[in-house]
Amino acid sequence: VARRLSLRKHPECHSMAGGRAIEHLAQTGSQEQLVFRLPMAQYRNCNFSFSGLLQLVNNAIVQKEKEEGVQEGEILSCVRDVAAAVQHAVTVHIIQRTYRAILFCKKNSILPSKNAALVVSGGVASNQYIRKGLQNLADANDFALLCPPPRLCTDNGVMIAWNGIERLRAGLGVLHSPAGIRYEPK
Repeated sequence: VARRLSLRKHPECHSMAGGRAIEHLAQTGSQEQLVFRLPMAQYRNCNFSFSGLLQLVNNAIVQKEKEEGVQEGEILSCVRDVAAAVQHAVTVHIIQRTYRAILFCKKNSILPSKNAALVVSGGVASNQYIRKGLQNLADANDFALLCPPPRLCTDNGVMIAWNGIERLRAGLGVLHSPAGIRYEPK
């Protein structure tokens, strides 16, 4: 979305990563100006997908460009509102799907009855709006929310590799032979 909005050209965002730029602009935008249908509403599972939302956002941006008479690549006057609406829709989607996962885990006794924790990492965990929403969800369900400091909320691949290193050092859950692993490439 940040790329489609050309936020690198925005004077306040030229040196920011896309997600950070969206969060920054959303702080002074109005999420009510644009409302995006939540992705995968017809599926009653815990999966996440943002491709449908991306298409809705792109269509809204094209419409706003026509209304404002601007070319693709130019900054829309409503860019803050678009950012706020996108950030809100993403957050609600994440919260809804995470809540379903919590209910599923509780129903199937997968989680401990006390001291349950919700761990959020990766780039999404650096967004304070999303963190606040997940904190509210965790509080409402008597969970601890655990997030690394924002400076450590980087690409999930890095976080997973770091976790693997720590587990290897501790000798926890590390397979030393791939012989028993069955996989099927897609």
